[in-house]
Amino acid sequence: MKIGELAKKSACPVKTIRYYEDIGLLEKASRDINGYRNYQEDALAQLRFIKSAQTAGLSLKEIAEIILIRKSGTTPCFHVQQLLTKHLTNVEEKLSELERTRGELEKLILYANSIDPIDCEDESICIILHRPIDSDQQ
Repeated sequence: MKIGELAKKSACPVKTIRYYEDIGLLEKASRDINGYRNYQEDALAQLRFIKSAQTAGLSLKEIAEIILIRKSGTTPCFHVQQLLTKHLTNVEEKLSELERTRGELEKLILYANSIDPIDCEDESICIILHRPIDSDQQ
């Protein structure tokens, strides 16, 4: 199939398909006499795998590692499991940080609602953000 048809079937832009081919994520297409790329049906499965892996949070480098493991004749399942576990840990850490940030924002908003802007001194820039830090936040 031509690159336009592959792009349509995979919902992946032509430019992205060319990029994936250039960096080795997608098998190089054969070329017709006129120079047009001619992709096999398995290119669609490869693109779907790449998109699915990206949706799971994997980087293109990690996806390339998985593809290399598979090409070496080994199933990459254990490696994928380790990657997914690492990414889940990172997501959980980010969520914890976001929860802390949310708590701080809620405190700042409560504080902002309790002050009079007239009390804002020039050296504090903004009294809302210049308040003393609570000892439990350190």
